[in-house]
Amino acid sequence: MSMLTALKQSVAATVFGCVIALSPATADAEPLRVAFGDIPSVETLHLLIAFERAKEAGLDLEVTYLKSEDIAAQAVVSGQADVGVGGPYALIQKVRAPVRMFMQLSTLQMYPVVAADTYKTWKDLDGKEVAVHSRGSGTEAIMRLAAEKNGIEYSNISYIPGSEVRTGALLQGNVKATIVDASGKRILEAQAPGKFLYLPLDDLAATDEGLFANTDYLKEHPQEVATLVEAILTTWREVAKDPAAVERLREKYKLLPDASPEMVAEIGPYFKEAAAGGLPLNGGGEEAVKDDFDFYTTSGALEGEASGLKVEDFWEFAPLKAALAKLGQS
Repeated sequence: MSMLTALKQSVAATVFGCVIALSPATADAEPLRVAFGDIPSVETLHLLIAFERAKEAGLDLEVTYLKSEDIAAQAVVSGQADVGVGGPYALIQKVRAPVRMFMQLSTLQMYPVVAADTYKTWKDLDGKEVAVHSRGSGTEAIMRLAAEKNGIEYSNISYIPGSEVRTGALLQGNVKATIVDASGKRILEAQAPGKFLYLPLDDLAATDEGLFANTDYLKEHPQEVATLVEAILTTWREVAKDPAAVERLREKYKLLPDASPEMVAEIGPYFKEAAAGGLPLNGGGEEAVKDDFDFYTTSGALEGEASGLKVEDFWEFAPLKAALAKLGQS
């Protein structure tokens, strides 16, 4: 299990203890504060690289790693952070939180998985517990939508942030049904071939992770946000052309220093698959948001009809448009 625990155990004790370490905004001189509801891992390595590039471009940037997307979103809503990582559609609609999404980071490329000695099909999960990333996340939406389409109802949905953590829980036998990313799928197939089954899904095109910010911050700091967006777009485009660049850039910026050899070996295959699956090279846009509305209303994360939802109620495109004006469309 060293691949799954080496980084998690060394980092978790530090970052999980700093959940309330964020301080309220006090002055314009403060850095752009990012609340990240996860801990550093292979699946987020390209974003960590983009953060470093934003700093090189002159952006004063601080990243705080928190226990869940829920806590990260709360930090942004309360003003303890400026930018969050996640997909706060339900938060915006149901709580009317003063935040807006401004960039798509990834689309849903996930794999519902079950222990083969316990379950075989979606129907077998009727009345059973499943685990997802966090409340309101794309992983939860996928599992709820699958339940609806297959005419079943879970006994409970538990929240376990991090695909690698859920993968480890499967291998340890602590979880019998969950959803993992491509990296987790490869780990399961390599370490326990034949022990797990992957349940079928319809094609998905919705946002998995995005960036969102307090509306006041977006109005008052457009250049800072645009600089962050530029760094991410530049990194995504480089990874799409050459997935091996992630390994070189990890070395350059000394990222994931506690990663085990097995974890390091996973970087290349993970980003090769991510590039083949299609990274959002233009940060999303109105068409991407329409896909989100279709998916999240069908899954129940958003209320109402997709056609009745207004893009401007959930997204602010000014920073993305500014970055694309400089970098061009890909």
